[in-house]
Amino acid sequence: MTPGRRSSTFTRLLRHGFTDPSAAERLLDGPELAPVRDDPVLLEALGATADPDLALHGLVRLLEAQPGPTAHRELLDTLIAAKPLRDRLLGVLGASAALADHLARHPGDWHALVTYEPHDLHPGVTEFEQGLAAATDPVSLRVAYRRCLLSIAARDVCGTTDVAETAAELADLATATLRTALSLAERASPEDAAACRLAVIAMGKCGGHELNYVSDVDVIFVAEPTEGTPEHKALRSATKLASHLMRICSETTVEGSIWPVDANLRPEGRNGPLVRTLSSHLAYYQRWAKTWEFQALLKARPVAGDTALGEAYIDALEPLVWKAADRDNFVPDVQKMRRRVVENIPAAEIERELKLGPGGLRDVEFAVQLLQLVHGRTDPALRSGTTLDALQALAAGGYVGREDASRLDEAYRFLRSMEHRIQLYRLRRTHLVPEAEPDQRRLGRSLGLRTDPVAELNREWKRHSTVVRRLHEKLFYRPLLDAVAQLAPGEARLSAVAARERLIALGYADPAAALRHLEALASGVTRKAAIQRTLLPVLLAWFADSADPDAGLLNFRKVSDALGKTPWYLRLLRDEGAAAENLARVLSAGRLAPDLLMRAPEAVALLGDGDGGGGLEPRRRAALEQEIMAAVGRAENAAQGVTAARGVRRRELFRTAAADIVGSYGTEASAAEADQGALVDRVGAAVSDLTAATLAGTLRAVVRDGWGDTLPTRFAIIGMGRFGGHELGYGSDADVLFVHEPQDGVDEHEASAAANKVVAEMRRLLQLPSSDPPLLIDADLRPEGKSGPLVRTLKSYEAYYRRWSLVWESQALLRAEPVAGDEDLARRFIELVDPLRYPRQGLPEDAVREIRRLKARMESERLPRGADPRLHTKLGPGGLSDVEWTVQLLQLRHGHQVPALRTTRTRRALFAARAAGLLGAEDTEILDEAWVLATRVRNAVMLVRGRAGDTFPTEPRELAAVGRYLGYGAGHAGDMLDAYRRTTRRARTVVDELFYAD
Repeated sequence: MTPGRRSSTFTRLLRHGFTDPSAAERLLDGPELAPVRDDPVLLEALGATADPDLALHGLVRLLEAQPGPTAHRELLDTLIAAKPLRDRLLGVLGASAALADHLARHPGDWHALVTYEPHDLHPGVTEFEQGLAAATDPVSLRVAYRRCLLSIAARDVCGTTDVAETAAELADLATATLRTALSLAERASPEDAAACRLAVIAMGKCGGHELNYVSDVDVIFVAEPTEGTPEHKALRSATKLASHLMRICSETTVEGSIWPVDANLRPEGRNGPLVRTLSSHLAYYQRWAKTWEFQALLKARPVAGDTALGEAYIDALEPLVWKAADRDNFVPDVQKMRRRVVENIPAAEIERELKLGPGGLRDVEFAVQLLQLVHGRTDPALRSGTTLDALQALAAGGYVGREDASRLDEAYRFLRSMEHRIQLYRLRRTHLVPEAEPDQRRLGRSLGLRTDPVAELNREWKRHSTVVRRLHEKLFYRPLLDAVAQLAPGEARLSAVAARERLIALGYADPAAALRHLEALASGVTRKAAIQRTLLPVLLAWFADSADPDAGLLNFRKVSDALGKTPWYLRLLRDEGAAAENLARVLSAGRLAPDLLMRAPEAVALLGDGDGGGGLEPRRRAALEQEIMAAVGRAENAAQGVTAARGVRRRELFRTAAADIVGSYGTEASAAEADQGALVDRVGAAVSDLTAATLAGTLRAVVRDGWGDTLPTRFAIIGMGRFGGHELGYGSDADVLFVHEPQDGVDEHEASAAANKVVAEMRRLLQLPSSDPPLLIDADLRPEGKSGPLVRTLKSYEAYYRRWSLVWESQALLRAEPVAGDEDLARRFIELVDPLRYPRQGLPEDAVREIRRLKARMESERLPRGADPRLHTKLGPGGLSDVEWTVQLLQLRHGHQVPALRTTRTRRALFAARAAGLLGAEDTEILDEAWVLATRVRNAVMLVRGRAGDTFPTEPRELAAVGRYLGYGAGHAGDMLDAYRRTTRRARTVVDELFYAD
């Protein structure tokens, strides 16, 4: 072979998915494939398999094992000429090394894949029994079993059957195998066979008609004596037969084993007798059985032995299964069992566990079985032992949302397909996703993921696992499920006692009131009530996840009463995935957001997925100003214009608060925002932009109402404090300065009177009692404070700052930023104050000492009496004041030399100081963490209590709600306070070094 040809073949092999082209080239050039080595059909077919290298190696071994040249040629000719055989044989060889081994040992078994008749496409128990009929001992039974398994695997890997059909075929093959094994046992001991009637009841996945390639086959044995045989003798004979059947299937021979037969689901487990009479079974289940044992009986199905006895067993026990939900603590028992399964998984394996881990197959199965047991008592359509069939029936009956059922079905099928292909490779019982890249590559390709098999496999696996985890929790922990389970047969409404107990367990302080709300929302036969009954279990779960479920449910009733007759409200909650959960979070997180919503309930539309209302994304200032100015332009007078502006402000405050709550709590679709600083910045920017737009609209409304288009004086509003720093919280006043400059030819007294009138009217209109929250304007940072004029001309500011300015005013001006009014005048004001806040020579030492003195005085005089300084977010050690004054001192000292420090925003200035080498990276991180945390606490207090506060609430529920907002679960308020003290203590240490040190 020339080097050029080798290179060409090598490239072709790579293109067809071979990972070891050199070895593949040697095999293709070997004597076994010499007649067909250049046939493109072969290479194309190999490249279509899950593992072309494995398929080629298996094919060569099979050819080598052929008994002679004629058989060798027959296989090659059939392989090239018959596409069905080619796809089936190579598909199996590329997916299963174990079946390749079988074919190498039994080289004639490839003929089992040649036949392609309609009845071969979907064989049942009868066909499999025929395939096993020639078996005369355990060894020949294993060979026949593998031959049948070969055909199942071929249909599976070629896509002739889907995963559910494959699982059903495997269960049918198991049924046929158990029957054959029992026949062999009876043939070996005819006396025992004559002494008893023995029935084999399949349980678990075999009973549910959804078996894996390699799985324990769970069974229960029931026996009765034949006529004239004493019961004890009959049971002894039946036990011998059952034990022999188990050995035939389970023991390892020269052909390996088939699968273990596991009878541990029987009464008393491995401690109980292997075989019981029907009456003994019945007595046990009536008196001693635990909840999980009834759950296991959901899948019971007679598969072998005495058919009449098997049916009698099902008829006797089935009524007990459907009474299991009446048992005390039924739902908690099932939940506890599921949690115990997860807890027993080794930590090193839990992320790779397909079956038992969170988001795994067992989550789907448990959730479906729980719903079956609760609702199957009154709805026989739900009584299927097959998971996917039961899930479909639950969706058809309305017990599970159709979309949820569809997504669970898709996820379950994908995860079961992964499980099948993992087990098929070595025919070993495992549910762990392999870690090695070649194994993951083969697994991905076997599932049709060919572009980047490993990456695609992991992405799809995680996606489906996440879907299962979310939906399982939604179904499995459905809060009212326990109450529904306590319904007496035939009743159609909740048991009040059971519902009350469940509500108390979920954290409702006033279950009687909660039940009244539920009754008001869900009673009746209207479409509205029907939708509420669908929504409420899920909503109650989210309410229960908050610190105040009672408030969540009460607020939901209020919103529903206000909007219940509108056509879009319930449709929004039912059909838009995010809307219902977002609403539940918002309504149960505190007072502020619900109060804002109650004033205009139609704002609930913002919580949906649709983009009609912009969702929860904060709107930019330009868009807000445009909307407010348009509303002001349509108003007949200033009062109407400001009312419209305040209405926009209320709606946007709700949008901001809702987004903050959802981001802090997280949702089923997305985790809580990990970047706490981003949450703080988002709220600060949104509220500050909204306040600026509201002031701009109010200014326009007042000027237009009093003076038409032109005010006698140019007028600008300068934001100060947190407003100028884009750091406003929900409860912050708007700190501002007012500056004006008379228009050309206008007397200064006239201009001043007009400016003062504008300010007075703006303040009045923004504080008028109404359904909208007031906006308080605070001008106390003006020259001379409360003693000075409310409005000054630019020249007056210039004169004052030139002659009288104090160092605290320079510090306050670090936050000055134009927010509304005449842009040119505002720009000139900023040019005026820049030399004061960024002095050319830096800050003299006497000024530094004065700032330190003011800081110490503020801490001692302004801290509220009785307040714990360590928990005061503004004035306490390591709190907002500490961080801000430290940063501002750096700005005053170095702002002239370091342009990046010339910002009104605390965090930007902090990071600029680090970039300039004025702060170390660790100190910067400590100060930023403390400032962000203190700001978050202040926002949380306002959200929870509906009024501003600088300290943690003392009322337990309010404190818990603050903790929930900050990411702490129930019962961890103490951890939250400890973390706050620890964070601020570290910050105070840095402040002492930077602010007070010489």
